[in-house]
Amino acid sequence: MSRYSERRKAIEASLDHQNHDGKEKKVNSKRAVNQHLTIEGDKEKFKELLRRRLIECGWRDELRVLCRDTIRERGIHNVTVDEIVEDVTPKGRALVPDTVKKELLQKIRTYLHEKAFK
Repeated sequence: MSRYSERRKAIEASLDHQNHDGKEKKVNSKRAVNQHLTIEGDKEKFKELLRRRLIECGWRDELRVLCRDTIRERGIHNVTVDEIVEDVTPKGRALVPDTVKKELLQKIRTYLHEKAFK
């Protein structure tokens, strides 16, 4: 193996390790936030806010149409609930308006900031 190949493999291994560490930190941060919200009992408040905003913006109705389209395409006797969920989930996530995502994220950040400095 040439020096170039050895060096390249070493660099790739280092980058993979860094990426793994970054992903692991992100996952751990998400877990910590989720755990804190659950323990404090505020997770349900944020979920309710999200539900209200999705209904207000018409997302729920759009999702209903996507489900009906999937059933119509595959046939009511040829599709399971799990298959509908699998088909509709990525589309549904993509349909969530950025304004709703930003609002919820900002409210969670504000909440965590307030809790951190109490």
